[in-house]
Amino acid sequence: MEFDLREIHEECGVFAVFEADHAAQLTYYGLHALQHRGQEGAGIIVRNDHLQMHKGEGLVSEVFDQHRLDALEGRAAIGHVRYSTAGGGGIINVQPFLFRTLEGSMGICHNGNIVNATVLKRKLEDEGAIFNSSSDTEILGHLIKRHSGRFIDRICKSLRDLDGAFAFCILINEALYVARDKYGLRPLSIGQLSNGGYVFASETCALDIVGATYVRDVDPGEVIRVKNGEMKSMLYTEEGLQDKICAMEYIYFSRPDSNLDGINVHTTRKNAGKVLYEESPADADLVIGVPDSSLSAAVGYAEASGIPYELGLVKNKYVARTFIQPTQELRERGVRMKLSAVSSIVKDKRVIMIDDSIVRGTTSRRIVRLLKEAGAKEVHVRIASPAIKFPCFYGVDTSTLEELISHRMDVDELCAYIGAESLAFISEEGLERSIHANGEKCSLCLSCFNGKYVTPLYESFELANKNRK
Repeated sequence: MEFDLREIHEECGVFAVFEADHAAQLTYYGLHALQHRGQEGAGIIVRNDHLQMHKGEGLVSEVFDQHRLDALEGRAAIGHVRYSTAGGGGIINVQPFLFRTLEGSMGICHNGNIVNATVLKRKLEDEGAIFNSSSDTEILGHLIKRHSGRFIDRICKSLRDLDGAFAFCILINEALYVARDKYGLRPLSIGQLSNGGYVFASETCALDIVGATYVRDVDPGEVIRVKNGEMKSMLYTEEGLQDKICAMEYIYFSRPDSNLDGINVHTTRKNAGKVLYEESPADADLVIGVPDSSLSAAVGYAEASGIPYELGLVKNKYVARTFIQPTQELRERGVRMKLSAVSSIVKDKRVIMIDDSIVRGTTSRRIVRLLKEAGAKEVHVRIASPAIKFPCFYGVDTSTLEELISHRMDVDELCAYIGAESLAFISEEGLERSIHANGEKCSLCLSCFNGKYVTPLYESFELANKNRK
């Protein structure tokens, strides 16, 4: 069994740059800013007189050094950081993928999950395709090769074959293409460099680090081509267009300094903390947050309640990414390595602990125990998201009902399980109100809370639960 403070994981992050000196170096910086979206592998494809690739397992700083970056000289590049959900881990699934054909080379990277991947793979294999990886990203390369016409037309036809959540970056010798799914589930932003070059990234924090000015977000269903210094846009489909960005992008995945659809992530989390107090107040001595993504909500809860905010939990940022323990005793020691309770702060206090979500419940249970062992008199848990009761098939690793504790337990049962004095989740209405507090227009995918999926699920639900039996 493995303990990880991040009970829930997003699949990955993408970054692309076109017409800029030292494109690989800029991509390295962009991927470093997106490291929170995936720590299992990273890769860059750069364009010079041909497409050249380097990728590996580990953090961005482990995969690339200055020597590697110097060898990737060019003025256009795409990059990727990966956390494995669909397809599993291993170097073979690390992106970008490089396809070499008689017509030329093509690099592809992708954030999200294709829900009809099994259907498409079966059809493509029946037609003679052989897949080199188990990642659903590879499907797009096969589809593009099978369609005819101009390259942009082949991309659009291929994207119409796909269903699910995606942000794609596609690099060929002549141009860069980016695309966002028609539901707007996965984020993708556009930036411009001072020299006129363009940058695309899963989050705006990656634009900031390379000095790019934010232009706008890629629209749902939009394909953008950058070629000869010009950016042109079209929709790959006009059917079923929505704007349903994943709510967990605001709650957990994205960095607090990022803006999604023009809305700042820190502000939405702080608003959620305020709404959480309105909906579920508690009589206590102090408010603490679980590092790191819950701190903004904890500040908001403290501000609304007038209860002091304190640093009651400290995260050790230098523990290895994975810590596997064969016994219960060693697992508990792993908790203490990654997270410490500040006993001088929480001792003899009634504590309100703010967290962003509860998925499997084991992390919450251990943190409550840490606080009580440090002397906390009471621990009242408040969660800045609704209860996660349904699997996500759009690029998040919660793929079965069985692993979701809120699907099996009601709030009172879960409260008893984690050992807290009280437990409450923000409501769906409260969450939407926190994101739209300043009147912004943005719809949300809430499927993991209410089971109302944005897309058909094809075989995803059945296969996911079958594989867990």
